[in-house]
Amino acid sequence: MKRPTIADIARRAGLSKVAVSYALNDRPGVSAATRASVKAIAEELGWRPNSAARALSGANAQAVGLVVRRPARTLGVEPFFMEFISGIESVLYERSYALMLQMVDTHEQELEVHRRWWGEGRVDGVLLVDMHAGDPRVPAVEALGLPAVVIGPPETSGSLPAVWSDDGESVREIVRYLAALGHRRIARIAGPPDLAHTEVRDGAMRSASQEAGLAEPTVVHTDYSGDEGARAARRLLIASERPTAMVFDNDIMAVAALSVAQELGLDVPGDLSIVAWDESPLTQVVRPALSAVVRDIPAYGAHAAEALLARVAGETVLDVREGYARFVPRGSTCPPRA
Repeated sequence: MKRPTIADIARRAGLSKVAVSYALNDRPGVSAATRASVKAIAEELGWRPNSAARALSGANAQAVGLVVRRPARTLGVEPFFMEFISGIESVLYERSYALMLQMVDTHEQELEVHRRWWGEGRVDGVLLVDMHAGDPRVPAVEALGLPAVVIGPPETSGSLPAVWSDDGESVREIVRYLAALGHRRIARIAGPPDLAHTEVRDGAMRSASQEAGLAEPTVVHTDYSGDEGARAARRLLIASERPTAMVFDNDIMAVAALSVAQELGLDVPGDLSIVAWDESPLTQVVRPALSAVVRDIPAYGAHAAEALLARVAGETVLDVREGYARFVPRGSTCPPRA
């Protein structure tokens, strides 16, 4: 079926296309009764504004963009992004905004997507995620004049507002708890080393371990996948001096490590304590349930969307500091066996 146009509405209403356009855009020049009649006909025909035409006229695109530089398979199984996007959508839906989502392999590809979206008038602003130190996306977006909000530490955001939480404090809480239980060898299975939040967590892990009088922690970087998490856990658990506790950067890797421990005949938590970053249904349906850090991820996404829409509207937007992720102990942590 042909997409309904303003001309179709004009024929049905017996009006000129100019009068119909005025009515649909709430401009003066038509009566309230005519405006209501035109909108009723548009609804009946299923008419919607043409985004390309809106862009040419200088109107807002009524959409924001999110480009993620990760494998699609990782995005599909990692609950964080799904919950984060649900929070974004909760705000966009109320404002009749859409979310443009694109997966890419490199920052260069991400910047090309941003340039194309902005040049074609497809988005009014973008969210930048998975920030790096000296991230090239920040000056590029600033130069484009594209409204943007950074999801990450303020030191990575340049002149752009940042929505962030103190991951370092969460790590310190985990280390203090494990040290209080009696653990002396703790390993951290982390995400990619070039991510800003990975650097923050790595640094906090080392400093907190030193403060607690623990051995230098072993840190292994991965791609966040279950396969990589399992491989890292297996390598550490068959070493001559295996760790008695492991802290993982996401739930997928933590659950994979639980399977590896069972494969090796190790008891969790007696022989190995496991902590997952970001609680999810996965961390609670396995046995034992995994100790994890807990935060309101949908609220995190909602606050990011609110900040971006305020930026699009030309408002001054300051950094938004979220509460840090709280550690919640469950069945996967206990004092190590002597």
